[in-house]
Amino acid sequence: MSIVHTEGESNRAAARQEWNARQHHAATRELLQRDADAFLHQSLSSPCVSTIAKAEGIWIEDLAGRRYMDFHGNSVHHIGYAHPRLVAAIKQQLDDLSFAPRRFACEPAVELAEKLGRLAPGDLSKVLFTTGGSDAIEVALKVARAATGRFKTLSFWDAFHGAGFGAASVGGEATFRSQIAGPLVTGAEHVAPWASRNCAYGHDSLEASAHACANMISYVLGREGDFAAVIAEPMRATPLVPAPGFWKAVREACDRHGTLLIFDEIPTGLGKTGRFFSHEHDGVVPDILVLGKALGGGILPIASVIARHDLDVAGDYAIGHYTHEKNPVTTRAALTTIGIIEEEGIVERAAELGGYAMARLSETLARSPHFGEVRGRGLMMGVELVTDTDSYAPARELAERVYYRCLEEGLSFKISAGNVLTLSPPLIIDREDLDRALATVERAVMAG
Repeated sequence: MSIVHTEGESNRAAARQEWNARQHHAATRELLQRDADAFLHQSLSSPCVSTIAKAEGIWIEDLAGRRYMDFHGNSVHHIGYAHPRLVAAIKQQLDDLSFAPRRFACEPAVELAEKLGRLAPGDLSKVLFTTGGSDAIEVALKVARAATGRFKTLSFWDAFHGAGFGAASVGGEATFRSQIAGPLVTGAEHVAPWASRNCAYGHDSLEASAHACANMISYVLGREGDFAAVIAEPMRATPLVPAPGFWKAVREACDRHGTLLIFDEIPTGLGKTGRFFSHEHDGVVPDILVLGKALGGGILPIASVIARHDLDVAGDYAIGHYTHEKNPVTTRAALTTIGIIEEEGIVERAAELGGYAMARLSETLARSPHFGEVRGRGLMMGVELVTDTDSYAPARELAERVYYRCLEEGLSFKISAGNVLTLSPPLIIDREDLDRALATVERAVMAG
């Protein structure tokens, strides 16, 4: 059985082969071949789409000297690439203290933990660091088990929470959990997510779909009564925005049944949606919050779990135990990144530019018979492409064609859910470059 890969553009599709055939730069072809020979092949990664020789600001540059505005960046590039202030801070920290064994307290790690505790809402103030989001999800799940004495989780089909066995188990994306991934972790149960189109609950509006989804979550939690946690992205990174009141209903259901609420803001936190934390849009406080990706400023890998103070109940066990759990260099990078976000008004910028961009795309793409909708928050936006506006069936092949047309014109982004052009620019982008990128997308979509 073949898997339909909906998380990103496939590196086995016909459109990729056509793209590869057009790459004639000798050094590029050589490095791509060496990469393919050296790395294990996997969907969405090796073989690679191109090379990279430089990354600065909103731009990446390949070996042939072609420049691309990066509207993907694996969601790490909120402050752009190689931000001078961040580079300087990392260099200084390397001179001052380059490593700390996890059993020795160091100033940057403690300062970062304290900072996140102050920024996080409610009583979220106990922190643990990991080197990546998948590991942070695993820590959050262990904390939930320890605090509740339960092991089951409830999450959404089609969600992505990481590639490890625990993270893939609570995730619902076929690319990461099918065939070779099984058997997965016991007790990871799922419900269909809300959707504005082709809703699994049979509704044709976001509000009705979200109401049905919240009712299903409440029903499942009450039906079995032994769930440790509901884990979800407050705004799904496909991107799908929840209807007003959805998370409040889920929060109330969790409280009724003694279930913790874990929010995964690995791609959407730290200002991307026009609020520092994505869940702030919905007026709900989770019990555990997970951050990652952009926390390292697009240079170093670091993720964080932030839990309610009273959930610090697993002191007799190793729930993380990571070699770089209190690394002074990665924590300095995160501290500096947060400082840049706060002091340069980046959150407010994301809200303003995102609102402008979505309004423009909605107006200009309305002329296309393949335009479904524009959705998102802040500078995480999605353009849904459909075969027609009667069925709203996903136009996956068109999405791939649009992707490679844009890549030819110097714009890189990601395809989500198979047919959604997910545009996630650095939050430092200026209006002129944003307009150039939007015009590129508009031309590619209108070409059909």
